[in-house]
Amino acid sequence: MTAGEQLRAGRKLRRIPQLIAGLIGYGTSVTFLVESGLGASSWSVLAEGVSERTGLSFGWATNLIAVAVLLFWVPLRELPGLGTLLNVLLVGLSADLAAWLLPVPESLGTRLAFFAFGLLMLTFSDAVYLGARFGSGPRDGLMTGAVRVTGRPIWLVRTTIEIAVLAVGWALGGTAGLGTLVVALAMGPLVQQFLRVTTVRLPGDHLDKPAKPG
Repeated sequence: MTAGEQLRAGRKLRRIPQLIAGLIGYGTSVTFLVESGLGASSWSVLAEGVSERTGLSFGWATNLIAVAVLLFWVPLRELPGLGTLLNVLLVGLSADLAAWLLPVPESLGTRLAFFAFGLLMLTFSDAVYLGARFGSGPRDGLMTGAVRVTGRPIWLVRTTIEIAVLAVGWALGGTAGLGTLVVALAMGPLVQQFLRVTTVRLPGDHLDKPAKPG
């Protein structure tokens, strides 16, 4: 749907709060992963590297990257929506607020708990905001646009992007760990499963039709 079609579609009393909750949860989960020290997502590694180089907070570095990624949407012919705008505004701010509120995990057990919770929260929150059907954020839109333009499978495009982003972030001074690989491998399958229950059904779309057996 175009941005106008997204706004005209029904069930906005559910979709708008779901969009906002998903984006705030996404930003908060990023901080859980970073604070665990076990490895955050590739994009968080990049944001940390940009933060180290520029002196910006982690949240503002996240927002800056989101704006930069939007420039790549032009050749990919990706269409923005309300979710795209709020993604840029809310994810970084939520990450900064969570960093201010969360205690620093001291023990290995606490760090493992931070990582596990952060991973589940990241994938669920991603599915929550995408399921609101107000358009994708800059990073997700980069993937979907590249899939459409290249015709390559989602797993290949996403993996290529994740590796490239991780390499740049690590070169800039971002911290990567074994958990970064876990996040990269688990992100797609978990989001796909969560989308089964978070996607808002709208009248007239294909989601209202019964699925074919098998």
